[in-house]
Amino acid sequence: MNSEELTKMWFDKWESGDFLNLPISNNFRHTSPYGTIEGKEAYISLVDANKDKFLGHRFEIRDAIYRSDSSCVRYTAIQGDFRLEVSEWHYCKDRMIDEIVAYYNIEGEISEERKLTTPGES
Repeated sequence: MNSEELTKMWFDKWESGDFLNLPISNNFRHTSPYGTIEGKEAYISLVDANKDKFLGHRFEIRDAIYRSDSSCVRYTAIQGDFRLEVSEWHYCKDRMIDEIVAYYNIEGEISEERKLTTPGES
């Protein structure tokens, strides 16, 4: 699978809610303004603990650049009245997404309903 196919599958899996089958490596690393998550298991656990914030989005892809081992995608994530403009780099290795670096602006304080819960906390 090339980077374009992997990136499209990434968004398809998110829109369908199938986060357990994201095309990510076991060593997956995700960096965003919230910080860095290391490992597929840690990433899936974080999503599972915060399904209300991660699931139910649709994505409007604005621009994309595909290379053999990476993609850059600019999109709008939409969940109800919430909209977020995002640019991401997807780095691929061995037919999986190995790393994502996401850029977006979080203005002001993060509202309570948008804050993430650490897995294992209630």
